[in-house]
Amino acid sequence: MEQETRLSESLPAEPGTVRPGGRTAKVRRAVLDATEDALVTAGFHTLNMDQIAASAGVGKTTVYRRWGSPVGLVTDLLRDMAERSLPSADTGSLAGDLQANADLVHDSLTDPRLAALFRAVIAAAACDPVCASALRGFYRTRLAEWAPVVSRAVDRGELAADIDALELLRAVSAPLYYRFAISREELRPADAERAVVAALAAAAAGAFARTRDGRD
Repeated sequence: MEQETRLSESLPAEPGTVRPGGRTAKVRRAVLDATEDALVTAGFHTLNMDQIAASAGVGKTTVYRRWGSPVGLVTDLLRDMAERSLPSADTGSLAGDLQANADLVHDSLTDPRLAALFRAVIAAAACDPVCASALRGFYRTRLAEWAPVVSRAVDRGELAADIDALELLRAVSAPLYYRFAISREELRPADAERAVVAALAAAAAGAFARTRDGRD
């Protein structure tokens, strides 16, 4: 992670966009950990700033000044989650890399704590545009982290050069998130495997080729 800079005394335009250092970093870590615990336990709609401050052992004034609202807490937590996410795989083949990606998504969404956390932040994003923007930022970061697996596949001749890397990666995880968040079906390892097979078949058929103007 790049060198963190100390927060100013005034509230930043978007909580978490300035990375703190030293004691401020410890305060941020304690508050975000308390926020995560609260989201896992009771969800977004019961998130209470005073309770977060008490759980983190931080003064209420500090929490209100730096994060402003429950939305500010969730926004900063999503940025932190993106920063702490695992790096992409490099198995030597596109199929292996995409399977590693699908397995990571599957394992995250079937882990009891992470599943509860994702449900909470998805609920927050559904009712607040700032949270929605933060959630999009989280997934943009994750997609960018995994985009090199597609570049390497192009270099190996496994994919055409006009492939849209992000769309291919979205196609791998989308069926898993659909079962998790929309249909609320049980997620199984076979679902991850099926998502990879379908994404590879679609890529081979040219479904993710970029258009001439660079858009889908």
